[in-house]
Amino acid sequence: MEKKLIKAVSLQLKNKFPYKRNLRKLIQYLNTYSDKDIILAPEVSMTDYDYENLNRAVEFGKIADNEIANSKYQGIFAYTRLIKREDGYYNEAVVFHRGKIVHKQAKYRLFLLGNEDKYLNAGKKEEIKKFKIDGIVYGLLICFELRYKELWQELQGCDIILIPAQWGVSRKRHLEILSSALAVMNQCFVLLSNSASENMACSSGLYSPSGGVVRDDFLEAIECKIDLKLSQKIRRHIKLQ
Repeated sequence: MEKKLIKAVSLQLKNKFPYKRNLRKLIQYLNTYSDKDIILAPEVSMTDYDYENLNRAVEFGKIADNEIANSKYQGIFAYTRLIKREDGYYNEAVVFHRGKIVHKQAKYRLFLLGNEDKYLNAGKKEEIKKFKIDGIVYGLLICFELRYKELWQELQGCDIILIPAQWGVSRKRHLEILSSALAVMNQCFVLLSNSASENMACSSGLYSPSGGVVRDDFLEAIECKIDLKLSQKIRRHIKLQ
């Protein structure tokens, strides 16, 4: 049966070295918030874009996946990590539920200003698709993908869209405006988890289909509640499909 009120946490973390420090903090939060339904972490929050050590970052991503799967957290957890496929390196998002990976997608729209295309391959658009967990429809966009309206259309009908990001502070207002616009346009909730590292925008939290926002740039963990009855009510009264 679909759950109407969902307890969520957006993590707003700084990427630090060594990698294991980031993983230790993440596991602590998964244990602390083991009663929450959804936890979202920022883009590449375990290793950052450590292009000088891509193979090491990939191997650590495997360690992180294993630690997450074996943690006591049984809700939905999503983050991105660097992986290697046969044709090269990718930034891949994974969604865990009850300790198992239920969805994967590689970043399709790379951020050229950050030279991502020099080190990483772009994923396929077909990987950006809706997926269902316990009767609730989810979607996911990775950071820069938020700017592409055709990807919003791919996720029409979602109840919740997850956005792990590493978005710069110089375009902070863009991040906030786009997250709110996506929530209002798609009549869904947008859960954003952005990096709090130096020169990052923060702005993590929950963006509502009514235009409301729950965010706090000074917290590492932002707790919020997603009331699906609100989006259902809005869809009944303002029919867009």
